[in-house]
Amino acid sequence: MKTFIISSFLLLLSTFFYAQTELKGMIMDKQNPKDNLGVPSATVNWLNTNIGAITNKKGWFTIPYKKEYKQLIISYIGYKTDTLTITNLEPIHHFITPESNFDEITIKTKRDAVQKSLFATANTFTVNNDELLKAACCNLAESFETNPSIDVSFSDALTGTRQIQMLGLKSPYLLITQENVPSIRGAAQAFGLTFTPGTWVESIQITKGTGSVVNGFESISGQINAELVKPFSDNKFFVNAYGSQMGRLELNTHFNERISNKWQTGLYLHGNYRGQKFDNNNDNFLDAPLANQINVMNRWQYTDAQNGWIGFINVRFLNDEKQTGELNFNPETDSVTPTSTLNGNEIWGSEIDTKRFETSAKIGYVFPELPFQSFGLQIAYSNHFQDAYFGENVYDIQHESLYSNLIFNSIIGDTRNKFKTGLSFTYDKYDELVNTTNFNRKENALGAFFEYAFDNLDNFSLTAGLRIDTHNLLGTFLTPRLHLRYAPWQKGVFRASFGRGKRSANIFAENQQLFASSRQINIDDVGGNIYGLNPEIALNYGISYMQKFSLFHRKADLTFDFYRTDFTNQVVVDWENPQEISFYNLDGKSNADSFQVEFNYNIAKGFNLRTAYKYFNVVTDYKSGRLQKPIQPRNRIFANFSYETEAKENNSQWKFDATYNNIGEQRLPNTNTNPVQYQLTETTARFSLLHAQITKLFSHKFEVYLGGENLTNVQQNNPVLASDKPFGANFDTTIVFQPIFGRAIYAGLRFKIK
Repeated sequence: MKTFIISSFLLLLSTFFYAQTELKGMIMDKQNPKDNLGVPSATVNWLNTNIGAITNKKGWFTIPYKKEYKQLIISYIGYKTDTLTITNLEPIHHFITPESNFDEITIKTKRDAVQKSLFATANTFTVNNDELLKAACCNLAESFETNPSIDVSFSDALTGTRQIQMLGLKSPYLLITQENVPSIRGAAQAFGLTFTPGTWVESIQITKGTGSVVNGFESISGQINAELVKPFSDNKFFVNAYGSQMGRLELNTHFNERISNKWQTGLYLHGNYRGQKFDNNNDNFLDAPLANQINVMNRWQYTDAQNGWIGFINVRFLNDEKQTGELNFNPETDSVTPTSTLNGNEIWGSEIDTKRFETSAKIGYVFPELPFQSFGLQIAYSNHFQDAYFGENVYDIQHESLYSNLIFNSIIGDTRNKFKTGLSFTYDKYDELVNTTNFNRKENALGAFFEYAFDNLDNFSLTAGLRIDTHNLLGTFLTPRLHLRYAPWQKGVFRASFGRGKRSANIFAENQQLFASSRQINIDDVGGNIYGLNPEIALNYGISYMQKFSLFHRKADLTFDFYRTDFTNQVVVDWENPQEISFYNLDGKSNADSFQVEFNYNIAKGFNLRTAYKYFNVVTDYKSGRLQKPIQPRNRIFANFSYETEAKENNSQWKFDATYNNIGEQRLPNTNTNPVQYQLTETTARFSLLHAQITKLFSHKFEVYLGGENLTNVQQNNPVLASDKPFGANFDTTIVFQPIFGRAIYAGLRFKIK
């Protein structure tokens, strides 16, 4: 009996002892709070220790405890890392939040094609693959047709190249990256968006306002980041075939293979061809260029999650050829040079041949015992060579670029206070030939940055960054940026941002359409280091508000945002003299105001509506006075309708999409000094565009689609000014404000093996 009493006492003492030296708890998913589902395999550890635990299948954990331990770190892949202050040993029940939390989305519902987070500090949203498939999306430039925040237009009447704008500013003022490595810059500005096939893109993140200091100092109006498909998660085999009424044929194939437990590789092939001539407006000029592109990428992915390593290696080659001009132009017999003597029998034509090689590597390491701490290294090299002529004008450019960025992530005290810091180095070598004049330069910049992020895990967060760069041509300068978020009530969030950007303007590469005209090029040399001009400097600031709510028991959201860009210096591109195009530094004021209201509504199951109204006020002090930016509508109305039937067991399904754009009047550059027959009106009339697509999924493997662009058949009457005298003083292909080809029908198919 005595032995039994002693044993029972020791057992009770042991139970009490261990109960006081262990903490128990349950980790649950905030997306599914009603079912109280636990999260298995979540990591729990004490701050600044090696003491940790893993939750079991039901989400429960037990972790050793000492009185010195105060901060408990909870982390799980794809979810925010949380820090809890522990004051007693009562069992805890904690909900973790996805990195991009959407209150209206549950585990049982489909992911939104466009994801807007209430919890991201910056005004960022993600466009997923489902959204990209709503249009033909043959390349990155065509990936924004269904997005109200990006404006898509044609740059000129000959090349068929689409340019994008955000917040009323052209793409050079955007930082465009691929997997956070700057990509569309320098020589690639004019055509670079067409060099990334749409099927290679997994998702696109769009940030309004200045981007992060981690990615450099050039971003002014925003950042667009394209995430490419990953060999690990992409289909083992994929093919997309496309053909259009415009004579455009495309083929995309993906081949992915697992080499070992840690290595995967993918081979991505893209080809497009247009060999048919069209002249629907009877001006004797091609409505779209003859084109041929071969694009090959080999991608390697290394994953060692157990030890915290991940890496990507890309190697890519592109060959792109375009021919445009008069219908009967033959490049073997009709090309002319700047020193040619014209005899009146010449045929105007143009060829643009581009070869581009690029390779990049990304290496990341996450400390296994400290999941909030990591470092990453990004290295990229590219060599871009373009050989081009436009009638008598010659423009050749070779751009060699090297980019490197070392980033370290960690916390200050606890995971509410995070920071990123690192070093970056860039090198750019430009060799340009403009007719008979060489413009060569080298740029290099060494920078250091620090970015602090605070999140109270409730209703307030901020990201504040500062970088310092030493540039051989731009000098030494600071770049501050700030993003704020405040959620005053449920499902509502205010955001604000402020930042500075600085860039060197590549005036010829960014304005190549000017060569397809008879305009004389004038540069006002002020003694600057780049074409005799000083760099561009601008401040961007803005505010936005988003409210998510239920309307008739269906989810909806409403967003207002206003942004302003003030240039303290700008390279003004002046088209107001129809015989000239002038580049000079700003003397006065230049600013761009952008206001947008957007309403999204799930009308019924499978039926979604997205609408937006945008207002722009973009004014610049030209030498001739303060003017609105030419070919920039002040008002735009956007609507996108999508409907999809419920998928059957074999994934058989129908999808219907339609996008409507109403584009307000636009001011045209001054043509009053031209002969009467070559003069244009001061402004354009309002017009509407309609695009639509139907997709039929037959199974998980096979689908076909049929669509139409510009179904309203809008066509600009005279896109080529003085087309009857292409070598005369009034020839101009740069004043394009409407589609040229008219209505275009396309069809395609997709086949995949997982």
